[in-house]
Amino acid sequence: MANCAIVGINWGDEGKGRMVDYLTNHFDVVVRYQGGGNAGHTVVNDRGTFALHLLPSGIFREGVVNILGNGVALDCENLLAEMNTLRAAGVSITPENLKISDRASLLLPWHRELDGLEEARLADKKYGSTKQGIAPFYSDKYQKKTVMAGELLHPQHLKEHLADLLEWKNLTLQKVYGAKGYTLDELLAWVDKYCEAVKPYITNTTAFLRDAQKAGKSILFEAQLGALRDLDYGIYPYTTSSNSVAAYAPVGSGLPTAKLDEVVGVVKAYSSCVGEGSFVCEMFGEEGQKLRDAGA
Repeated sequence: MANCAIVGINWGDEGKGRMVDYLTNHFDVVVRYQGGGNAGHTVVNDRGTFALHLLPSGIFREGVVNILGNGVALDCENLLAEMNTLRAAGVSITPENLKISDRASLLLPWHRELDGLEEARLADKKYGSTKQGIAPFYSDKYQKKTVMAGELLHPQHLKEHLADLLEWKNLTLQKVYGAKGYTLDELLAWVDKYCEAVKPYITNTTAFLRDAQKAGKSILFEAQLGALRDLDYGIYPYTTSSNSVAAYAPVGSGLPTAKLDEVVGVVKAYSSCVGEGSFVCEMFGEEGQKLRDAGA
């Protein structure tokens, strides 16, 4: 079976989650390769209606391995809530069917706070962020100032790394935005509350994907948002902060040698997108409501 990437053609909101859920019957592995919890993939099945923000949409299919790749903004707090919601609906989530790259970086509490503070500072010039911390997260990643998921497995090193980052980040929070900032105890408590439960799922997903490829397994690569939100090729600066086009799938998945045999583009009959900002126009009144009702 071929390797396939599923990408939104618009600005997101095209229904990629349903398409991934539908196609996973034909694939062995589903990988999320970029983005964070700033948009949702809605899946409707016999268990109910679910808005997945981080979990790959193949999580409902038995026998399918789901992977969060190194290109993902790993928000342990939201991921844990999502896992608990699905488990309550009878969905099995174990380290056998969910694997998290040890090279994925953690989205920390200050990323969300900085996102909101900067949008507030921009006022009527804001970019339309969903305020889930995505832009500050990727900014820190490119500055080499994030914590990798694999560091959770080394507590003493993690504590020292967090202390270093905290000193740097508080300078921005306190001196630029006048915010309170964080203490190391607060950060460690957050890690203990949300990240400890995620640790059993963290592994070398590159090695797993290499083995899967050698064994002839088929891989489905799941993008978040749409191509027109791509950082390099989208409606800059009203884009997301990662690359949502299919070409990034091998890099963000953890298998840079992967060859894409097929790309499925999902298009919506009418455009809609999450967030706000100067690019977005919103339709009000009876016509707008009819579209919302028709599109659910």
